[in-house]
Amino acid sequence: MIIGIGVDIVEIPRIRAALAHPRTGERFRARVFTDDEVAYCERRRHAQESYAARFAAKEAMMKALGAAMGWREIEVVRGSGAPTIRLHDRAQTRAAALGIQRIHLSLSHTAETAIAFVVAES
Repeated sequence: MIIGIGVDIVEIPRIRAALAHPRTGERFRARVFTDDEVAYCERRRHAQESYAARFAAKEAMMKALGAAMGWREIEVVRGSGAPTIRLHDRAQTRAAALGIQRIHLSLSHTAETAIAFVVAES
């Protein structure tokens, strides 16, 4: 049974500017992304697109949960297969309270936009 869905679209130039800002770029990166997400994105040729897709996934997951969470409580994990979401702390507690047992994530991007779609099911 579907418990929640969420979708979000992000303009990549906006994320690029936030990351490159001389005073606040590093703070933005540390506040929004986990160490593993940063390591993954930095290995990519077009890192900003990967950062933007992850930002969109976090927003989409918050919509599926029906509540705002800390950015780092929602982590996009990429192994050898499709990307997945790992929840931490309050996000994990909220998902358990809603009966969420499986999260489906789809990411896509162009050079200008990134989109994420999340389906949470029991």
